[in-house]
Amino acid sequence: MTRSTPIGLELASAARAVERAFDEALAAAGGSRPVWLTLLAVKTRRGANQRAIAEEVGVQGPTLTHHLNAMERSGLIVRRRDEANRRMHVVELTDAGEAAFERLRAAAVAFDRRLRRGLTDADTTRLRELLGRVAANAVGVR
Repeated sequence: MTRSTPIGLELASAARAVERAFDEALAAAGGSRPVWLTLLAVKTRRGANQRAIAEEVGVQGPTLTHHLNAMERSGLIVRRRDEANRRMHVVELTDAGEAAFERLRAAAVAFDRRLRRGLTDADTTRLRELLGRVAANAVGVR
């Protein structure tokens, strides 16, 4: 019987390699993953408050606040009080934020094309199925 590397280690190694390469692609476009994810959430959920954006990005409120503070200082976003609930802040992109979104979107699309190189549509569909099954197995879902 031959011993092989456990699939979890192989998957974790592949995920780290993809994350590093994606971070490098975003950095080359003048951004980072947190900035990209935040810009994407603000762009796709127009008028969203900070709580909704934090849920979309998958971070805690204080972490998002840290990112938003930096993005506001950089002129990418503005925050204003929600008229319906003055305790909440609505986040919006500035013109510079729109430009950053477009730059990072182009980098993300190019990176996705790079990942798909040599894969057919059927390969991609099968990969999604397999990754979904592995993820379900990891959390004990049948």
